[in-house]
Formats: sequence, structure tokens, C-alpha cells
Amino acid sequence: MNTILLFSAFSLFLLLRIPIAIALVASTTLMFWLSDSFSMWTIPQKMFTSLNHTTLMAIPGFVLAGTIIAKGGIAKYLIEALRAWIGHVSGGLSVVTILACSFFAAISGSSPATAAAIGSIMVPAMVEAGYSKRYAMGLVAASGTLGILIPPSIPLIVYGVVTEQSIGQLFMAGVIPGIGLTLLLVVYSIIYARMKGYGKLEKAGWKERWRSLKMASWGGLLPILVLGCIYSGATTPTEASIVSAAYGVIVSLVVYKERSIKKWLEILKESIGITAMIMLIIASAMIFSLYMTQEQIPQALAEAMLSMDALNKVMFFALTAILFFILGMFLESSSIMLITLPLLLPIMLSVDINPIHFAIVMIINMEIAQITPPVGLNLFVICGIAKSSLSEVFKGSIPFIVVMIAYMVFVMAWPEFTLWLPKQVIQ
Repeated sequence: MNTILLFSAFSLFLLLRIPIAIALVASTTLMFWLSDSFSMWTIPQKMFTSLNHTTLMAIPGFVLAGTIIAKGGIAKYLIEALRAWIGHVSGGLSVVTILACSFFAAISGSSPATAAAIGSIMVPAMVEAGYSKRYAMGLVAASGTLGILIPPSIPLIVYGVVTEQSIGQLFMAGVIPGIGLTLLLVVYSIIYARMKGYGKLEKAGWKERWRSLKMASWGGLLPILVLGCIYSGATTPTEASIVSAAYGVIVSLVVYKERSIKKWLEILKESIGITAMIMLIIASAMIFSLYMTQEQIPQALAEAMLSMDALNKVMFFALTAILFFILGMFLESSSIMLITLPLLLPIMLSVDINPIHFAIVMIINMEIAQITPPVGLNLFVICGIAKSSLSEVFKGSIPFIVVMIAYMVFVMAWPEFTLWLPKQVIQ
């Protein structure tokens, strides 16, 4: 009964358009108060303790680095270089968009940030080159989801904290699937562009190509620097996040001459806002999880699923995929992970699913959730950038959702596709 009341209160707050973090805290606090078996002072203590984790310090670093890339000139020069080298081929602008998103993803770790940074430049450019606006919006919305799959990924950091898995191992597990999804989107976009006869840009001269490559190379070194620091063992992911932010500041100020005080204040303001939102959601979800643990909801769910005669890896993946798809319509990825992982982890282990493998499958689920209405964050980002309706952006995203679902099934069926690289590093 208490469980029904908890989720009813949470759903009611969401329907009232109360922010997710506040809805989580309010519904849980209400249930603690009604139960009269829990000290209310424990709530702020637990919220503070949940954030007092060294690994979580990587989040503000990568958020700041991503914002600097978006507004400090790095993203602009990267896109110019990609356009100069491959913009003239059929579907070239589609490829430019996807590759730019994958590069940005390798630093920002955020899907909405990736979609916003690349979409503001590429959606108008693709429309001007003759691409359908609906297709351009859908492509950017889908490609922007690479921000949570290609490491460093903020949701993978959250997953590691909740499940006590190595952040470095999770990052390595995301490399090959991230590259694979990028290539799949590239192939699809080229075939689709050629079928529709979408236009090409004028071929750039070699002088312009080398000039653009020289300008973009400074920013291009950033993911190599960050991932090299992590995988070589020179730094932890948290330290690497600070390295990425510091490098972004130096390149933007010294190389690209982005010295406007107003712009840097905007960068700081946006970074602080995004970081605060993520941290508040994490703290709130931990309180939510605490109540569910006290009520033994995870144990009850685990027993119910384990009692199913047909429960195996395939059934578990199918059930969780459906669960994430439904939750993704209403919640953002960090909230989904924080609410469901304490419930699913014991069941996952009981059916012998590797937590690292499941992490990547879950992230791909979350990618699909980013472009699924009514609360697909990337859809809202593109709506604002392109001044279009949510339905138009979603219609443009549908083919990419189908592609991503097929890719998710492939990753589910082949664990070594995810686990091979982490195993090589361990050895």
C-alpha cells in the first residue's frame, strides 16, 4: 500500500509539472512523515552523503568542458573543418553532423548539450543545402544522443556510483559501441541522402581544407588528451574532467581569441545550472531509493521476477527494455537510472548478466528515451533551436529510433562487443 501511495504522489507531482528532483524529495518526505518511523533529519543528511562522493566531481568538470567547447569556438572550427573535407559528397552534411556530435560527445558527456551545440549550427546549414528540415532536426536529435554513450559519459558515471563499478571500465566499454553506433548512423544517413537526392556543398579547395584542419586541430586534440589520460592511468576520470576544462579554457582564450567577458559569464552560468540540476536529481533519487529499500521494494520485485519460470537473460533484457522505454517518456536518463538500478541490480546478477554489459545496453535505452516524447530532452532542445513543433522533430527522429532499437538488440545479443576492450585493458 505504501508503495502505491509513493508512486501515486510522485506521479501527481509530475503531472503538476513540478521538477523531477523536487517531486522525488516531496513524495518521499511525505511517505516518511506518514510512516512516522524515520527521523526527518536523516533526509538532508542522506542527500549530503549521496553527493559526498569523489567520482561525482567529474560531472561539473565535464559539464564545464562541454559548455566551453560549445561556446568557446572549438565546436565552430571543428564543423568548418568537417564541412571543408567531406561536405561536398552526397549526404556530406549529414556525415558532418554525426561526426561533429560524436566528437562533442567525447568531451561533454551530455546529450542535450551535444544536440544544442551542434544543432544550432547544422540544422540551418542542412536546410540551406536542400535537406528536409524534418530530417535535419531528427538527425541532430538522434546524433546528439551519442553524448551519453561515447565516453566520458555523465550517465555512465552515475551508473558506476550506484552499482559500484569501475568508471574507467565503463568508459572503455562504451568506446566500441559508441563508434559502432556512429558508423551505423553515418551509413544510414548517406544511403537516405542519396535516395532523396539531397544536395552537396561546393567542393572546398586544398588551401581552405588545410587551413580549417589547422584551426580545428587544437580542439581535436582534446578527446585524445582526456581519454589518453584516463586509459593510460595518468589520471582518474575526475582529474581528467579538470584537465579537459583547463585545456578548453586555454585553447579558447589563446588560440581562438574568445575573450568576451559576457560570453565567459554565460559559460559559467550555464555550467553551474546544468551541474546543479544533475546533482539535485542524484541527491533526490537517493532519498527515493532509501525509502524503497526500507520498504523492501527491491527484494519484493526481485522475488517476483525470479519466481517467473521463463526468466532468463533474454526475458530480463526484454522486460527492462520495455520498462526503460516507458519511463523514458516521462523521466530523464539520470533519474531513471537512480530509481531503477537499486531494484534491478540483484536480479541482473542472479541471471548472470555482466553489469558492465548491462550498463551499455541501458545507456542505449536512455539514448532512445532522449528522443521519445513527451519528455525527450533532445526533442525540446531541437524544438527551441529550429523554432519547430515537438511533433515535427519527433517525426524526423522516428527512422533513427528504429535504427537505434535494432542496434540495441545487436548489443544485447553480443556481450563481447561491449566487454572485449575492458578485458584487454585488464589483462
